Amino acid sequence: MVASMRLALDSDARINLVRRYGGGQILIGAQVITRPCIVAPDRLLLDWDVGLFDELSAAQLEPLLAFGAEIVLLGTGETQPYPSAPLRQLLRTRAGALEYMSLGAACRTYNILASEQRVVVAGLFP
Repeated sequence: MVASMRLALDSDARINLVRRYGGGQILIGAQVITRPCIVAPDRLLLDWDVGLFDELSAAQLEPLLAFGAEIVLLGTGETQPYPSAPLRQLLRTRAGALEYMSLGAACRTYNILASEQRVVVAGLFP
């Protein structure tokens, strides 16, 4: 079982930041999320119709890519995920900077970039 990791930041309350993750949950602002979501500094998409990270399709990635962010993060699990070859090819052609990482690393990286007012979006799988 993964312990919950609390992220303590003094920041602008108008920016969506991950406050805590672990145990199958993510806390963004005051909202507890238990399913995959997409977060950007100014938007939070909770009805992202995806299942498992390993089963992502091009159609399921459209909402993530539609944010038009310069930096796209995908985070799931305790270790760095490795997407399928077709998914990597699609993301290379569609996203500027793309990183796949563990959930914790994605949450921390997203918070730093969002706090720096970078154009970032993260697809997070609790």
